[in-house]
Amino acid sequence: MHEIQSSLITATVAHLAEVANYEIPPDVLTALSRARNAEKSPLGKEMLDCLIENAHQAPEIRKPLCQDCGVSVIFLDVGQDVHVIGGDLDTAVADGVRTGYGEGFLRKSMVACPFTERKNTGDNTPPVIYYRIVPGDRLKISLMAKGSGAENMSRLFMLKPADGRGGVIEAAVRTVEEAGGKPCPPIIVGIGVGGTAEASMLLAKRSLLRKVGEPSPDADTAALEREILAILNQLGIGPLGFGGSITALAVHIESMPCHIASLPVAINLQCHSARHKEALL
Repeated sequence: MHEIQSSLITATVAHLAEVANYEIPPDVLTALSRARNAEKSPLGKEMLDCLIENAHQAPEIRKPLCQDCGVSVIFLDVGQDVHVIGGDLDTAVADGVRTGYGEGFLRKSMVACPFTERKNTGDNTPPVIYYRIVPGDRLKISLMAKGSGAENMSRLFMLKPADGRGGVIEAAVRTVEEAGGKPCPPIIVGIGVGGTAEASMLLAKRSLLRKVGEPSPDADTAALEREILAILNQLGIGPLGFGGSITALAVHIESMPCHIASLPVAINLQCHSARHKEALL
């Protein structure tokens, strides 16, 4: 049994919240640099230069990469032999978000009573937390700062089984085409296929934690990722929606079995500032 103090979880989440908003992960920066070299539009290249410069400047001057510091989406992989002591896990995570967004001077975007008063909670809580019990005695914390520009473009399609592979492609292309420049391309496209409505949505979002462009280990899925990416980059939306040949940096697909009469397909878009960090306790 591995005991973890709740105070350590709070401190870790606070640190992740700050660095996720200041520092683009190396794989994302590499993908942006590749995109800049591949972009055919002069204006598109200029936009990518600005994004890359922003990524270099933000951590140096300790300013957020984007004014929208996002919803704090927390993925917790909890080892079955982990025991949290000194407080409950939910509170520890929320306290970490509160501390990180406060001390990091990050914009607080969460509002209570979403369909009436919409009053800002003032500390970016509550976070959205997903738990997964895994073997072992470690706790993995992944924090994603998810801005609304990309999140608002999420889509769920409950397709007919006969729609098959072509239906998945059509759903992805339709989503990105309708989104246009709103999710701040070049984007990363997370796609969840199978399960149930809510399971496919979670698959899509979790796929965004994968290193940018890292292919699925399944050969058929990896081929589908490549095919969709090629089609998306022919749409002409381009960096920040100003036109160009690079609309998406990557397509990540995760799938699971589903009911014989169903084919759920969820699309979750991530902006070029794919902000997420992780820690292992």
